[in-house]
Amino acid sequence: MNVWRPLNWDINRGSLCMQHPSGIPEKIVRKVVARRGRLHAFENLDAARTALVVIDLDTATVGNNDDCRRLVPTVNQLADAVRHTGGVVAWVLSHMTDMPKHFAAILGADLATKYFNDGQPNGPGTKLWRELQQKKQDIVAFKSGASAFFPGKCRLKEWLEPLGIDTLLIAGAVTNICCESSARDAVELGYKVIMASDALSGHAHGLHEASLATFYRIFGDVRPSNEIMELLAQSAGRVTASSSGP
Repeated sequence: MNVWRPLNWDINRGSLCMQHPSGIPEKIVRKVVARRGRLHAFENLDAARTALVVIDLDTATVGNNDDCRRLVPTVNQLADAVRHTGGVVAWVLSHMTDMPKHFAAILGADLATKYFNDGQPNGPGTKLWRELQQKKQDIVAFKSGASAFFPGKCRLKEWLEPLGIDTLLIAGAVTNICCESSARDAVELGYKVIMASDALSGHAHGLHEASLATFYRIFGDVRPSNEIMELLAQSAGRVTASSSGP
């Protein structure tokens, strides 16, 4: 079932406008719909094969960012929905054993040192923000770079594979760096990837919006969390109906 209602009459233009529920620019939406005939790449979910991957909502990141703190209720709600419908929740934090080769040249010595120190054992980058509701069955993975799916930088893929996961929901911070890096690498590994637009926080100046628009256009899908939870519920309902029989 497609939960999107795309067409609305624009009084000022005297024409139908095509709206995406996550605010993707209409010009991009029209181009995507024209080439594939539908708004979303993935119109259904298999809840039991879906993992919510929450990236870098650690004490260092969330504690210094009001936008990240505002994500917490949405992420918790989405995590509950994924667990309830048979999926997996994975929390991804950062741990660095060595300073990345060009870190200081790119970020400057002070910021590179801060990030490196945050990722040391018991550093604030290694601890999940206190208001996020981690459950005992959840996965906790550590990455040593921007991406949770770049080979050699994180073990998350090898932990998801035995569980039969083929679909990832990406949430966390920041949209345009670690979340986008993880999402793109996951696509290259063959996962179906959906960016949960209202469970992500990006940098200012439109970078969050630009990342979502680019990802939607060419890499995967973008949906708000309420739509994702509806798709999960629909999937769980189909399984219940089929298992109960006539």
